[in-house]
Amino acid sequence: MVGVSETTEPEDNEVTAVLTAPEEWRAFLERYGELYVKVRADEEELAALLDDDQLEALDREERVEPWLGEAPAGEEALVASEERLGVRFPPSVRGFFLASDGWTHLEDWVDGVHPCGRVVWMRDSEAGGRVTETYASIPGNEDDVRLFRRSIEIARGEDFWLLDPTDVGPDGEWAAYEFAPKYGDTTKYPSFSALFHSGYASMAEDEDEEDMD
Repeated sequence: MVGVSETTEPEDNEVTAVLTAPEEWRAFLERYGELYVKVRADEEELAALLDDDQLEALDREERVEPWLGEAPAGEEALVASEERLGVRFPPSVRGFFLASDGWTHLEDWVDGVHPCGRVVWMRDSEAGGRVTETYASIPGNEDDVRLFRRSIEIARGEDFWLLDPTDVGPDGEWAAYEFAPKYGDTTKYPSFSALFHSGYASMAEDEDEEDMD
């Protein structure tokens, strides 16, 4: 349903230290993959993500550490993407791509983070352009439309992950948004790192609830 949306802020406990170094991202993404297969992946996903030994280990409730990302992007590929878009990515985004050039499984309704060569202005992507035009046709969505037109689409599925290069914090990080077109909900985060961490925090909460049952 398309209509006037409301931008919300995450709770304080969803915001953690900004990851900027590739080594920091690598360690975090390894933990993310471990938690994802434990809490979120269905049987079909598990069969695709894990080998037989890992599946058996998971059944025994042993630790499994799959890598759900890609090979690191090279500096040349990263710079080429920045030049194509006419921006320099903030530190957390650069660190992420230098650890993994994309990501295939995410929490909620986002399929994955684009490789740096496929990151695009939302207004220029097929789905993003369609959403922008639809929202622009309905009075009351002016703030959202302006956000869409100035933002970079870094991840997409049913929902979008957006980065706003016009909203830069003192640490050089761009404001990041999770946008759900179906409901018109926009949630703002202080950085790409904080947005990524929100999904991890959600899975961790569900794991704690399962452990209590």
